Amino acid sequence: MFFEKKRETEVPPHPRREPRIALPLSLENLKRTFCGCVDFACRDVALAGDEARRITLCYLNGMVKMERVSDYVLRPMAQDGALAACPSMARVMEQMEAGALYNLGVERREDMDGAVADLIGGSCLLLFPGESAALSFNVGTEEKRSITPPGSETVLKGARDSFVESIRTNTSMVRRHLKAPELKIGEHIVGRQSLTAVDVLYLEGIANPETAALAAARVEKMDIDALLATGNLEEYIIDRLATPFPLVQYTERPDRFCAGLAEGRVGLLIDGLPLGYLVPGTLGDFLRAPQDKSNNWMVASLLTVLRYVCMLVTLILPAFYVAVVTFHQEMIPTRLALSIIAAKQNVPFVSAVEVIILLVAFEILQEAGLRLPQSIGQTVSIIGGLVVGTAAVEAKIISPAVLIVVAVAGIAGYTMPSQELAGALRIWRFVLVVLGSIGGLFAMMMGIAVLVGHLAGIESFGVAYLTPFAANGGREVEGHPILRQPLPRTKLRPAALKPRNRRNQG
Repeated sequence: MFFEKKRETEVPPHPRREPRIALPLSLENLKRTFCGCVDFACRDVALAGDEARRITLCYLNGMVKMERVSDYVLRPMAQDGALAACPSMARVMEQMEAGALYNLGVERREDMDGAVADLIGGSCLLLFPGESAALSFNVGTEEKRSITPPGSETVLKGARDSFVESIRTNTSMVRRHLKAPELKIGEHIVGRQSLTAVDVLYLEGIANPETAALAAARVEKMDIDALLATGNLEEYIIDRLATPFPLVQYTERPDRFCAGLAEGRVGLLIDGLPLGYLVPGTLGDFLRAPQDKSNNWMVASLLTVLRYVCMLVTLILPAFYVAVVTFHQEMIPTRLALSIIAAKQNVPFVSAVEVIILLVAFEILQEAGLRLPQSIGQTVSIIGGLVVGTAAVEAKIISPAVLIVVAVAGIAGYTMPSQELAGALRIWRFVLVVLGSIGGLFAMMMGIAVLVGHLAGIESFGVAYLTPFAANGGREVEGHPILRQPLPRTKLRPAALKPRNRRNQG
């Protein structure tokens, strides 16, 4: 609310222009609109060889497939004698619209906005002399990146296809996984300059219609210039901006996306982005790996418990070490205390400063490894972890115990299936370290209580963020909230999603 009020009081409103191009549809106005665009092209075509009757063809180079224009549009116009026999251009237009040309899709455009949008989308326009309307034929190139295995989600047992930048290719992959006619796909155009297509997908009869309507309403409400990055969508549809924790789940894998739809969630696909979003997103979702349902249920349960333990380790261990060493030395066993004292004799910094320095260095190394090319990034990480860490210990700048604590906490953070959740935990790890250095275990526990209260106050599309640990309107979680049940015994969909049909198997 603070960000919204500030934006309303300091920033002037975005001027709307409806229609976008307030000109009648004509060849001259099209040339004026695309003035300075080298890819805009138009040519006159004689109708069935009759030089007296010419039609103007307009298109954008690179957006249309030339073979389709030649075979599906120009050839029938040049060879069809029935078109030449039409008494008027209006009749010629009617015949072409009825199917005289070899094309699946044809649209009649009577305004500049629709005509220009079709040209940019990969269609060609036919302009008829004396007529105020035009015919638009879809002859787009449909060039796209080939379907490859997902790059950021490891596949052990499962489908190895991943989303690409073409939204129609992505919806086709979803259709191949979910062949149910109940799959509904609604499309919204977002961005005044980018005109990006955003599709809202859900299974009718399973997904909560209120969640689907809410997701569609939030997408429709977006009023921005361009939707080109993931943040352009995420920050406009989430329930709360003042939190580092992710509130929507994303995936590159169509099988995982479809599993979420079958579970009762609502999906979002964005043209130009090779991933899909699932809402609502809860804490339990971000701690589940895609291959959990592919593994044996006992193995998957053990790995899930391990992730929860690692979440606590990466969040609490550095702060716990600082609090105990600084304020609660009596909690440390004698031999361990003597070892820590001996290692810190020549170190000039207090434990809190050591931990903060190492945590900052760890973040810098991680950021350098992500931004550099893959081969160089791995080298930087190895050199930073081994050489710099070892040199700092030998130079008596950092004690070995602190290095071990920070390394264990950092490695534990890498077990998180969601890197966005891992980033939020890193932020709170710094906060807890500072609190532990100020007030010991009491201040650290107060920080943890604030964190739990913060998470308890978050909702994602009407679902409590602490699901499966929170009851949503009295709907308690069936079975164990952490351990995965054997799939034959999981006969109900999650109650927190409020699905219309909770039964998922006989």
